[in-house]
Amino acid sequence: MDGSQGRPDGQKNVLGGKLEACSHDPVTGFFRDGCCNTGPQDRGLHTVCAVMTDSFLSYSKSVGNDLSTPMPDFGFAGLKDGDQWCLCAGRWEQARQAGHAPKVRLQATNMVTLAVCSLDDLKAHAIDLM
Repeated sequence: MDGSQGRPDGQKNVLGGKLEACSHDPVTGFFRDGCCNTGPQDRGLHTVCAVMTDSFLSYSKSVGNDLSTPMPDFGFAGLKDGDQWCLCAGRWEQARQAGHAPKVRLQATNMVTLAVCSLDDLKAHAIDLM
């Protein structure tokens, strides 16, 4: 451990490379460090770097996770189409099965996501696959 909020050093992406930043505007990640880093306290596995779509945001709100409404008391401006955000792996998989999965950035999606989502499914929604 690096001692920084419980994040292990050198987290990898789903392709086995260095985990890239997901977004600094808005600032995302369980640790609000711009990356889909995870640690023992991240019970939701906020590890999928997803590009928000109106379809996904509507779907997420309909299943009880409103990511589009601003919550100023928590410093959250609300997400909009095109924003990148570290989603819970389980929520991304749920949205995929319902036909509303947002696109993903594989190089910024944490390898631990593979415990919940298949690499083939992630690749099918990738925006950064060469």
